[in-house]
Amino acid sequence: MPKFDFSVITRDGQKVESVQIFGTDLPDAERKLRQMYYHCQVTQSKAVNSEKDLSQSADIEDVLSLIVKHS
Repeated sequence: MPKFDFSVITRDGQKVESVQIFGTDLPDAERKLRQMYYHCQVTQSKAVNSEKDLSQSADIEDVLSLIVKHS
């Protein structure tokens, strides 16, 4: 499921940047956003490429070296 990044101004006038929400598409993510921030004004929205975060993997040697360093 894609992730979308929003910047909003709340109904009280507070600026909130980088609210990331999963949705099937932009309107679905914005609907979820408006459930959390009722009567907000969306100032910016963009799709976030979350696949590059998932493409990184660690092998067992990397994990073991991290454990040894923090022990």
